[in-house]
Amino acid sequence: MDTTVADPLVGRVLDGRYRIESRIARGGMATVYVARDIRLDRTVAIKVMHAGLAADDEFVRRFIGEAKAAAALSNPNVVAVYDQGTDGEHVYLVMEYVRGRTLRDLLTARGRLGPREALEVMQPVLAALGAAHRAGLVHRDVKPENVLITEDGQAKVADFGLARAETASGMTKTGMIIGTVGYLAPEQVLSGSADVRSDVYAAGTMLFELVTGELPHQGDTPLAVAYKHVNETVPPPSTLVPGLPHRLDALVTRATARQPADRPQDANAMLAEVAEVHAGLPRDIDERMPQGGTAVMPAGMPPDRTRMFDARTAPTGAPPPPPRRTPADRAIGALTGRYVLIAIGAIAAVVLGWAVWYQTSGQYDRVPEQIIGMRVADARDQLEQGGLDVRVAEPVFNDRVRKGEVAISDPGPGARVTQGATVTLTPSKGRTPREVPDVTGKSEDEARRILQDKGFTPGEVSSAPSQSVAKGRVTRTSPAAGQKHSPDERVRIVLSSGMSMPSLLGRNGQEAENQLRGMGLDVKVEKRKRENSAPGSVIGQDPDPGTGVSSGDKVTLVVNERDCLFGGFFCNDGNRGDGEQIPVPNVMGQPIDQARKALRNSGFKVEIGSRVGNRVVGQNPIGGQAPRGSKVTIWG
Repeated sequence: MDTTVADPLVGRVLDGRYRIESRIARGGMATVYVARDIRLDRTVAIKVMHAGLAADDEFVRRFIGEAKAAAALSNPNVVAVYDQGTDGEHVYLVMEYVRGRTLRDLLTARGRLGPREALEVMQPVLAALGAAHRAGLVHRDVKPENVLITEDGQAKVADFGLARAETASGMTKTGMIIGTVGYLAPEQVLSGSADVRSDVYAAGTMLFELVTGELPHQGDTPLAVAYKHVNETVPPPSTLVPGLPHRLDALVTRATARQPADRPQDANAMLAEVAEVHAGLPRDIDERMPQGGTAVMPAGMPPDRTRMFDARTAPTGAPPPPPRRTPADRAIGALTGRYVLIAIGAIAAVVLGWAVWYQTSGQYDRVPEQIIGMRVADARDQLEQGGLDVRVAEPVFNDRVRKGEVAISDPGPGARVTQGATVTLTPSKGRTPREVPDVTGKSEDEARRILQDKGFTPGEVSSAPSQSVAKGRVTRTSPAAGQKHSPDERVRIVLSSGMSMPSLLGRNGQEAENQLRGMGLDVKVEKRKRENSAPGSVIGQDPDPGTGVSSGDKVTLVVNERDCLFGGFFCNDGNRGDGEQIPVPNVMGQPIDQARKALRNSGFKVEIGSRVGNRVVGQNPIGGQAPRGSKVTIWG
């Protein structure tokens, strides 16, 4: 614990309520103190922002907003946020005071944890992150330093929302990311953006560190480590610690996938996978692996007294004291000695029986009855441990078996095979492909619901400009509507970021106005006189070309005035007011080339506006009548 002698806040009462008693730690963003809540007479922890950050109004605004969001979380594995306030130049956050130590302290003392124990630590951590993700909150700084272990072994996650506020303030000083660069997801390195899947990546990295004692990516500088996050895949933990189960390897690999869409989609999904892997591990796997030290059990799980001792009564890393022998123990030992010869005889009989069995039927084995539906890696392990050779065939679609599990075995389940025989495992590559539904024009929530009703899982959401779809609505999916796609593969959703203001300078003013009104925009036309510009043409527009606009937005066209005679019958732009009026074909939905041909055959000139697809999604004018030879604009 660092000194508090020179700290001016120690002894001060913030906001007339919180008396600062001592300093716990100082970081790059804030200093943490132990304080006394005078009003409620309880001990609390107070995080006081550094003066440089407190002077940044935008940062403070986001800090307060995130503090409110964190305070709304109700989960026993989240360090509770009690209050937030400002006292002069001090912006502070009042939190639950947790007596204990950090997961970093535990890892430093132990070196690494066994696979079963590591998953037991991860479960409350992921439960806390899952509560935040359901509330729309991203932690952004998941690491052992932010996991607190209470004196009774309960794990609590701290600092929700603070890293998010820090990132939002635009601060990128190297010193502020050195401590966390080892857990940064590739998207955080590349763009500074993060979502719930970034927390999943950090959690997967932390799990790797718990079972190996090392971070997966290391380098001489933070930049070198960040480069590896972007360009290198996290290796399976068993490459550093032989003997770790393949299912743990697969869990870490999936959680730390470089593409966010390939990871569990939030901490709740990862928690389910962690629980499944934990349930499938042998209960004694930690004892069979080389390790020792103090075990930590999450709250709500009774400690296993056969393999744990209290960190408060024994030095860290020391073996538990040997049990004291009682008179009853000595009596049992003496009695046991009388049966040593009998035991030896029994063992000899077992060995002889095994030898007879081996000569008659020991050369045979059976394919496990439950092999269908097992993870391929687990099935391979079990068969190879039984002395069988394993070959993995190309995956096939299967509606009854999940992706990555055994769909077919040859020989089949229960079949008798000789030692050394080959068993071929055919993995499932997911359910049989089906047509992706059309969700064009739907809101994101509606699109997700429709996809889920059809058995699909929505994937990554991105945005792109659209001239025909309102902002925030779905423009397309990937794969596209109507294409065949396995429900086990995610469907990407592309939302409209709004229409793009077209370039109208030099265009006929009436045509430009009609085009904008056809886009649902509120058009104001101003007329001005400009020499050297065609009469009636557009000489100005607001907003500029390429600007994003949405239906109902106000736009302005500036049109060059033209001189007309006889009440507008003849104008100096060469247009006549009494041209032959002919019907305008409606070509909406037709292929672009077919629509162009139909309009030309009807006596109109055709102009192609912006073009994204191959079919007409917009037309001006649409229907009605127009002068022969006049222009019809279509968009694709």
